[in-house]
Amino acid sequence: QVHLVESGGGLVQVGGSLRLSCAASGRTFSNYAMGWFRQAPGKEREFVASIGRAGGSPSYADSAKGRFTISRDSAKNTVFLQMNSLKPEDTAVYYCAARFSLTTIPYETGYNNWGQGTQVTVSS
Repeated sequence: QVHLVESGGGLVQVGGSLRLSCAASGRTFSNYAMGWFRQAPGKEREFVASIGRAGGSPSYADSAKGRFTISRDSAKNTVFLQMNSLKPEDTAVYYCAARFSLTTIPYETGYNNWGQGTQVTVSS
């Protein structure tokens, strides 16, 4: 198991930016593909972005394309989600997830390690 801790959430105005971080510990970080998911009140958790073990193959939900960027720093065992041009509909709890695999998939059932989540609130 890899232990994941998210940070960087908060309250931001429409059009603002936030950078989420997810620090991993416990296992070799480079063995895990990583993903970000989010869950808004009253809604199911949904895929946001993912990145392969070596930092390649970034993938985004349509709602995130052009505004969000996922990256990882293997030296720091951390994955990031840079979120720009935030909208009220981006308000959610954001979760980091790890998948012991070379490849990523946009489905939460493919990830077996999860962080506790960080709240992002975008005010209009």
